Amino acid sequence: MTTILRPFKEFVRSIVFRFIKPVVKIPNSYAQAGEDVVMNFLFQGIGIKHPSYLELGVHHPDDANNTYKFYMEGSRGVLVEANPSLIPKIREKRPEDVVLNFGVGVTNEKAAQFFVFDEPGISTFDQKEADLRSDSGAHKLVTILSVEIKSITDILEENFKRRPDLLSIDIEGLDLAVLESLDTKKHPIPVICVETCVYSENHIRPKDHRIGDYMASIGYFPYADTYINTIYVNKDWFYSLEEK
Repeated sequence: MTTILRPFKEFVRSIVFRFIKPVVKIPNSYAQAGEDVVMNFLFQGIGIKHPSYLELGVHHPDDANNTYKFYMEGSRGVLVEANPSLIPKIREKRPEDVVLNFGVGVTNEKAAQFFVFDEPGISTFDQKEADLRSDSGAHKLVTILSVEIKSITDILEENFKRRPDLLSIDIEGLDLAVLESLDTKKHPIPVICVETCVYSENHIRPKDHRIGDYMASIGYFPYADTYINTIYVNKDWFYSLEEK
């Protein structure tokens, strides 16, 4: 009987999980895969109790979010989100953070097309990514907005007197381009957490190794990897700490 029922159970499981994603919770974490716990371990270990942060691509301000744990423990920072419909909730949940409603660009243009999907977390400025996600059939393109954009340099210089301790990037397809536009000599941010897997409708998400190669070329090493995100640390900053 068990042998007979197993194929039926697997069929039911595949249908259910197509619409209801299983939730895995990591204790004391608000991030997608425990990234905040790892980074908190790093900062606490070197005596930074309240790291400042810049988050590019917020989506949910308190769930699957890399900086909410730090906010809850007293840290403050700057949150940048392109989707205007998400801004009210972000400001409600993070009233003591600076919340900015624009996108992050890598050109001299002042605005760009933002492709908004019925699942806001996969919305993107990248036309190719938008086409890929629309063609998959799993999500529907709802609208295309013209959204103001700023460079990461402008965001840093307009909102920070000194560089933040942490940069979190999840901007759906433009992560590498934005990293390449960041002058890490001028703004040597100690810790950078970035999404390093490619968009997928299931758990099989190929890694974008170009990001790791680039980060190594500018003096960052992978401190931890959760498969979805990689946490990179500035070598000069990290190894200079032991001298103090």
